[in-house]
Formats: sequence, C-alpha cells, structure tokens
Amino acid sequence: MSNRTGSDTRHVLSAQGGGAAYLGIYLNDHLAGATAGTDRARHLARSDGNTTIVEVLGPIADEIAEDRASLIRIMRRLGVPVRHYKVYAGRAAERVGRLKSNGHLVRRSPLSTLWELEALRLGVEGKAAAWETLRLLADTDERLDRRMLDDLLARARRQQSTLEELRRKQAETAFQDA
Repeated sequence: MSNRTGSDTRHVLSAQGGGAAYLGIYLNDHLAGATAGTDRARHLARSDGNTTIVEVLGPIADEIAEDRASLIRIMRRLGVPVRHYKVYAGRAAERVGRLKSNGHLVRRSPLSTLWELEALRLGVEGKAAAWETLRLLADTDERLDRRMLDDLLARARRQQSTLEELRRKQAETAFQDA
C-alpha cells in the first residue's frame, strides 16, 4: 500500500522520465561555462604582459575553444538543443568578471592574472567532470564515443596541470613582497 497521493505519484513518474531533460540542462550549463572559459582564456592570452603566460596559454586557449566545439557536437549527437540564452549568459558573466577590482585603476596587476588563472583552472576542472560524466553515460549510450571522451578527459587533465603550474608561479609573482 502506498502513502503517496495521486499528484505525488505523477511527480515521481515525471521525474523518472526527466533524464533527457536533465542531461540537456546539464550540457547547456557546461556550454555556458565553456563559452566563458573560451573567452577568458583568449582574453588572458592576448592581454597579459608576461611572455611565458602568453606562450603557454595561447595553445591552451585554442584547445579550450576546440573542447567547446566538441561539446556542441556531442550535444547535437544526443539531440540536445543549444540554449542560446545560456551561452549569452556565460559570455556576459565572463565580461563582468573582467571588472573585478585588482588593486590598479587602469592597468592589469599581477592579481588580475592570478585570479584569471584560478578561474580558468576551476573551469577546466568542471569540464573534466563533464567529460567524466559523459564517459560514464557512454557505457550505455552508443551515441557517445568513448575514445573521444577519454581523449578529451586526458587533455583536460593536462590543461589542469599546466594551469596549476602557471597559477603557482603567478602567485609567487603577485605576493613576492607580502
């Protein structure tokens, strides 16, 4: 005997069938993050005065853009429509993030670069989590390419490592006289 009312039962049943809808929300949220990450990486690679950061980050910025494109292809394969308002929100959030106080009024400070590297590092960590989630789904969904997801995950982990190395060096630079 069930203690659920009729409306409770309908809610549970609709939630059970909501996996595809939840996947669409999840992937679109990651697409918004990927959009912000792509813009952030390109901005940092263009605007930072540190040659090492520019040289190392340029290729990573290109890879982040490629990863975003891979996510869109995966979404197409899964029949998940792109929610453009989320893409625009990701882009807007990245631009607003540039307005963060950095201790200097009109030019970049070492703190700006540190903050942006940390934001990128966190974004890549989130991307890796998404690839891991999709890799789990690939075990039961033939529309997902396991090898491609493994490659994307390996690349994200390499990006994390490189960004962490840059972040540590930048922290030393930003706080050397602290």
